[in-house]
Amino acid sequence: MTENGVDQDRMMCRACGNEERASEGYPCADCGTFLCLLCTFKGVTMCAACQAKQKGTAAKT
Repeated sequence: MTENGVDQDRMMCRACGNEERASEGYPCADCGTFLCLLCTFKGVTMCAACQAKQKGTAAKT
């Protein structure tokens, strides 16, 4: 899907903020938002919001 030569299927990674093709990523393990391949290769499985939420609940216990 291109319009004027620009990809229209790009999404922003919710872990690092990079914009990548939607077909080249995985969902967050907790909420399902988009994570790019680079984050996945680095072992990131959750978006920044879910990581912060998990750290907040871990600090309370």
